[in-house]
Amino acid sequence: MRIKKNIAVSDNGFIFNPSTGDSYSINPIGMEIIRQLKETRPKEEIKHSIMNEYNCDEATFEKDFYDFTMMLRNYKLLEHE
Repeated sequence: MRIKKNIAVSDNGFIFNPSTGDSYSINPIGMEIIRQLKETRPKEEIKHSIMNEYNCDEATFEKDFYDFTMMLRNYKLLEHE
C-alpha cells in the first residue's frame, strides 16, 4: 500500500491532492502513518513503530489503521494495489 506520488503532504498536517484540488488535515499519528507509507514500509513495521511511539495496544492500532487506510482509499490518495 502506497500513497500516490503526486500527493503533497506538509509538515503541519495538510494533504493536497493536485488531481482533484482537494485538501485534508490530519493529526500527528496520521502524519506518521502517511510518512511511512510514502517510504513504502510494510504494515508490520508501521504497526510496531506507532505502538512504540504512541503507546497503544495492537487491537487499537489494527482498528485505527484499517479505518485510516479506508479513508485514504475513499479519498483516492492510495495507489491501486
